[in-house]
Formats: sequence, C-alpha cells, structure tokens
Amino acid sequence: MTQPIYPRSPKVLLGGIAHLGRFIDKIKLRNAGQIQDYNYMTVGFDKYLVDFLGIDAKAFEELVLAGGTDEALLAWVQANGKPVTDAEIRLFSRNLLKAEPEDDAARLRFQGRLQEVSAKRGVSMSALPPVSTWADVIELDEERL
Repeated sequence: MTQPIYPRSPKVLLGGIAHLGRFIDKIKLRNAGQIQDYNYMTVGFDKYLVDFLGIDAKAFEELVLAGGTDEALLAWVQANGKPVTDAEIRLFSRNLLKAEPEDDAARLRFQGRLQEVSAKRGVSMSALPPVSTWADVIELDEERL
C-alpha cells in the first residue's frame, strides 16, 4: 500500500507565516497529480492566506511551479504582496491556527471532517484525539495527530 503524500502542516511557519509552506506544497503536489481532493486557492486557509498577503495567487502558483525555493518565494511575497508588519503576521498566524467553526454550518462541516477521518482510520469518532480547530482537523486527517 502506498503511503499518502501530504503537504506540510499549516502549523509550519515560513517567514513567520502559518500555512505559506503548506500552500507551496499544495501547489506542487496538485500539479504533480499527487493530491486532488484538497481545498485549493480560492477557499479555506488558501484564500485567507492569499487575501492577507495581497498576492496574485496565479502569479504565485506560476513561480512555485517554475521551481522557486521557499526562500525565493517568501522574498517574492514580501516584494509583491501588501506590506505587513511582524505583528500583523503573528496575529494572522495565531488566528489561522486557532480558527474554530463559527456557525452551525461550519460546525456541521467540522463534524463531517471528523467522521471522514474516523472512517478512514476505521475507528469510532470517540477514539479520535479531541480537536477543536480547523488546523488540528488537518493534522488529524494527515496523520500528524
């Protein structure tokens, strides 16, 4: 059985920015045909990141696919995105990593994700580690929790 390939955790910081390394990995893995069922670019954490940085997502995607290193991609973001302070980056990262479902529809999606993980693992939902954030659901789904 082939081991699944996952992008980096959203908790890994690149330039202090949560999810940026994961976004880079998702672009590479999606282009290589190794992931398909991930939210991508226009929704979820990707959209939140792109909006926060003020970058052109398609232009960034092209740079990633051209083989840019993490450092070069971070430099491009800093040069081409909207100016953000270190304090704004810390707040963004903290908010992203602590984000919880905020309404009934989101709570239903959250529970649905937990049900998918429990089914994939072949265990009951009560056997899963307790999680309350979207980032932790990702960690759980990608077998880091």
